Amino acid sequence: MRKIKPLTNAAGDVRKLTSADFKRMRPATEVLSKEFLDNWRKGGHIIKHVSDAEYEAIKKRGRLKSERPKMPVTMRLDADVVEFFRSTGAGWQTRISALLTAHAKRKTQSASKRAK
Repeated sequence: MRKIKPLTNAAGDVRKLTSADFKRMRPATEVLSKEFLDNWRKGGHIIKHVSDAEYEAIKKRGRLKSERPKMPVTMRLDADVVEFFRSTGAGWQTRISALLTAHAKRKTQSASKRAK
């Protein structure tokens, strides 16, 4: 039996496929069972086969609703402020929201202390 080169190296990087790799490939319909493929098309898992009715009943319908959903807001900020936060990478809008939330909490706490 001829030894087949693994598709990944020790670091987990996928190597470039060769013409020999492509010659050995077969369509999924030749290699996998009809039941598996039908279940896969419906979004099922390998272990559990589900009927169409079961699939419709358990199918996820988007993201879970938050108790405190965020509101889309349009506001104008200074260009240097936006550039600074964007330069901090992904999640920059969330960081602005966290700063504004912290500021609002401080202001609310200081206002309640003055009211006492």
